[in-house]
Amino acid sequence: MVINLLLAGAGGGVVRGLMGLTKHQLAYKEVEFKPLYFFGTVGISGFIGLTVTWAIVGSGLELPFANTINTAIAFIIGYAGGDFIENLYKILLKNPEIFSPKKILTYSRSL
Repeated sequence: MVINLLLAGAGGGVVRGLMGLTKHQLAYKEVEFKPLYFFGTVGISGFIGLTVTWAIVGSGLELPFANTINTAIAFIIGYAGGDFIENLYKILLKNPEIFSPKKILTYSRSL
């Protein structure tokens, strides 16, 4: 049962990664498709979704609207966890792109 929850959480994270990349592709003209960036981002999003789901399920947190966490809720947790981590990263580093080396180098030099 826990394996199903973790897979659903990872699936939610993967969907979040796909949605973010699709939004990026459609928002800008002539965006080059980078397979390594694509699979890296989707993989990281899936891992974050899995990790957040594992943390919530493992904590024994009781949700006010459900007696147990099922796969649908785990999927939503994975999606929301990936979204939260991505936006936290953007706020802290003031960097709209997660893998923008230029911005990361500029930020690290200012420390």
